Amino acid sequence: MIRVASYNMRKAIGTDRRRRPERIIEVLNELDADVIALQEADRRFGARLSAIPVAMLEQHSDYKAVPFEARAGSIGWHGNAILVKRHVDISGHAMIGLPSLEPRGAVLADLKVHGEEMRVVGMHLDLSGLWRRRQALAVLAHLAERDGDPPAVLMGDLNEWSARGGCLKDFGCELRFAECGRSFHSRRPMAALDRIMVSSRLDILESGAHMSATARRASDHLPIWADIKPA
Repeated sequence: MIRVASYNMRKAIGTDRRRRPERIIEVLNELDADVIALQEADRRFGARLSAIPVAMLEQHSDYKAVPFEARAGSIGWHGNAILVKRHVDISGHAMIGLPSLEPRGAVLADLKVHGEEMRVVGMHLDLSGLWRRRQALAVLAHLAERDGDPPAVLMGDLNEWSARGGCLKDFGCELRFAECGRSFHSRRPMAALDRIMVSSRLDILESGAHMSATARRASDHLPIWADIKPA
């Protein structure tokens, strides 16, 4: 079994409007996932450093960041990052440019987890439905054109309020969704903005939203998770 998770960590700013990266690390440790896609992982202004100090992540968790090296002091690209447990092997990675009015992108990692090869994409899509659909198609096109065809997991904050339409319809042509439930707002979840999707060669065993007391305070989104295995 492999556990994957996705978390919009809101730059480590909690529902109390305080920036507390140690709370984010506590939530990551609670999740205990093998792979975690993060959104809003970098600070918004200035040098846009990682909202979780790298030394803090190394000292207080079993996670390492996939090294996209897009900017000094950042663990991701356009706020998207992928964390993996230290036992996970990273064989490749890429940054995927997305069509948008403001800078947006997705990140990809080729991994070996518990002996199984898999491809993971993390993303944070636009607030505009038109641009979300264009971005979904861009991600799918990149996967179709990329060398190799390992089982794939796509996850992130899709910003899609529709239950079945919009970009969900585009992704749903090729992928299956984990039933993770509502993740936003963390204090009173009303919308399933965060999603985990898998390709046909993966089975979803269990899935959900992580609702610990710390998770309800650490960000305005709850993290979501899914336990998967090769089909």
